Amino acid sequence: MGYVTTKDGVEIFYKDWGPRDAQVIHFHHGWPLSADDWDAQMLFFLANGFRVVAHDRRGHGRSSQVWDGHDMDHYADDVAAVVDHLGTLGAVHVGHSTGGGEVIHYIARHGEDRVSKAAIISAVPPLMVKTDSNPGGLPKEVFDDLQAQLAANRAQFYYDISAGPFYGYNRPGAKPSEGVIWNWWRQGMMGSAKAHYDGIVAFSQTDFTEDLKRITIPVLVMHGDDDQIVPYENSGLLSAKLLRNSTLKTYSGFPHGMPTSNADTINADLLAFVRG
Repeated sequence: MGYVTTKDGVEIFYKDWGPRDAQVIHFHHGWPLSADDWDAQMLFFLANGFRVVAHDRRGHGRSSQVWDGHDMDHYADDVAAVVDHLGTLGAVHVGHSTGGGEVIHYIARHGEDRVSKAAIISAVPPLMVKTDSNPGGLPKEVFDDLQAQLAANRAQFYYDISAGPFYGYNRPGAKPSEGVIWNWWRQGMMGSAKAHYDGIVAFSQTDFTEDLKRITIPVLVMHGDDDQIVPYENSGLLSAKLLRNSTLKTYSGFPHGMPTSNADTINADLLAFVRG
């Protein structure tokens, strides 16, 4: 574990576990979480002989709680700073939710020289907000309301998300895990309210369409069709069509937080893709 200082003076926390000469898998977490959200994947891939890396996005987790730079350009440049520091080559970059957008923008902005494959899970591309060119998106008022709830009572807002739609715990017959709920809440509350407030704009209003079209490496697109946070029809399905070399895996009934709620399935499919 360690820190990387970016060009604009932000300290980015990262974990780097496993043999130095092993295949690297670099994980990118969702909003408003931290690298800890990848525990189930990092332990699994470490046990399978891989080197696993994950960082806390600026303003999240253990990284600097700076007031600015909470946008996809800075997120991608921060990833490049970690990659440059570690000197990793041929890595597989895996992103969940906002982290999926970060992966796509990082590859499109910094090139494919150090990346062999990518996987995006329940990810926000191509574009979440409704516009004239994206009629299937969610109205901007949805995201304005998220910001209002965060500003009014962040602690309650984060509990309600994790105990409800994020893991599908609001569905009939669901069996909520208090540990999972409170671990999500813990990660969120570790971060900066300002970073999370601005991050809502970053994940909802960034248009990744041209980024997706530019990428040529193999990309696995994984999405649950019961995702209540990032609706499947306007995200995973469209991203797979825009990418030049994609494989789409759709999971019936899986929620947004499926890397945790359905870790065994997700891990097995990721492993097959990485080794394939």
